[in-house]
Amino acid sequence: MSDTDDTTTNEGPIEADAHDSSSDDASAKSAGLPTVVIAGRPNVGKSTLMNRILGRREAIVEEKPGVTRDRKEVDAEWQGSDFNLIDTGGWMTGGTAIDKKVSRQAEVAIREADAVLFVVDATIGITDEDDHVVRLVRQAGCPVFCVANKVDDEVHMDNVWELVGLGLGEPFPVSSLHGRGVGDLLDAVVAVLPEPVEIEEEEEEERIFGIALVGRPNVGKSTLFNRLIGEDRSITHDMPGTTRDTVDTVVDTGTGPIRFLDTAGMRRRSRIDEDTEYYSVVRALKAVDKADVALLVIDSTEGITHQDQRLAERVDAAGCPIVLVLNKWDKISTEKRETFPAQIERKLSFLPDVPVHRVSALTGKSVERLLPSMTAAIDAYQMRVPTRKVNEVVRRAQQATPAPGGARVLYATQGAAHPPTFTLFTNRALPDHYLRYLERQLRDQLELGPTAIKLRVRRRSE
Repeated sequence: MSDTDDTTTNEGPIEADAHDSSSDDASAKSAGLPTVVIAGRPNVGKSTLMNRILGRREAIVEEKPGVTRDRKEVDAEWQGSDFNLIDTGGWMTGGTAIDKKVSRQAEVAIREADAVLFVVDATIGITDEDDHVVRLVRQAGCPVFCVANKVDDEVHMDNVWELVGLGLGEPFPVSSLHGRGVGDLLDAVVAVLPEPVEIEEEEEEERIFGIALVGRPNVGKSTLFNRLIGEDRSITHDMPGTTRDTVDTVVDTGTGPIRFLDTAGMRRRSRIDEDTEYYSVVRALKAVDKADVALLVIDSTEGITHQDQRLAERVDAAGCPIVLVLNKWDKISTEKRETFPAQIERKLSFLPDVPVHRVSALTGKSVERLLPSMTAAIDAYQMRVPTRKVNEVVRRAQQATPAPGGARVLYATQGAAHPPTFTLFTNRALPDHYLRYLERQLRDQLELGPTAIKLRVRRRSE
């Protein structure tokens, strides 16, 4: 679970660090970051420029106009300066009712901007639409940078000077596709941005962690759910698929309140032939994405099936730690019990060192042992490790097994929790297999157990 994140200072960011877009709007405004708006007529490369600045495919790019409609807001960073980056849809003077709404969205963003990147296609030159957008951005009352896009080589440089006629000063020749000139543009932009506004943080409410019970239909999730919360909350029945929606309830425990979520059973898409069942699976997957820990329930009498494997992959990809629950353990023979460890190793080897519990939800046998494992997983999920300790682990790992090709980690730190996220500053790119090695070392030495780990790699120029 590594997330490579490189930067370069000459041709613009190749993989610059950026925050998760799922909460970018709220996080950027709450932090009081300055706002940079990318504006222009349709199909001049605005979304490609956004992706280049962020270093990842955040905005959808296609070779046709009108792909971007809503304003897209994300946190971005350049040379230590953080800002809120907004990609707008193409501004048009006419068009359909939707086109007019897109234009109004762009106008709102421009009025609130601290800086505007006005993007023009240098291979086409100034159009009537460009003239209309120029009049709009001049009213913004903030610095406006004329971005001459699609200058992919020196041959196209002569096209840039025509754009001086827009009256926005000397254009910045860039190639959003290849990164040419983007670094120089960003240097000029961050130089004029105001300092972030300090916003007093409100006292956070007590966070309630979520535990999702997931598994195939009829493996005993609802029975286990009822056993955990101490009441008959979910409908239980021998017929598969009884739970149509996600049911949740908060239970006070010795370590604080925990929200348990009983999800609908998941099965292969080819076997989903009812709209109701389809949407119940969608809601179940959303519950997994929001959960802090997942109890993956498996029917011991059937063993680990192919669908159990696929489901385990999906839950692992969601980034939440997994506790493996082998239900109906009292119904299998001693011989079958002895073969289960090998079955887990063979079919679920891609999972980290997950705790395994053998229980009977129907009788309650060994169910009480689940809570300590869930608590340990939650503690690891929100763990904060001192920078000194992180560097000690990485240093020992490199001494034991150096990276190939002279690559090495110069400095390491934990940038975030939920899940633990570590940033590695390196002298050059690290191979994927070495990143997996460092992940295992961090997991083992810091005792993170089954908790997902994210690695971000930032390459320092030599």
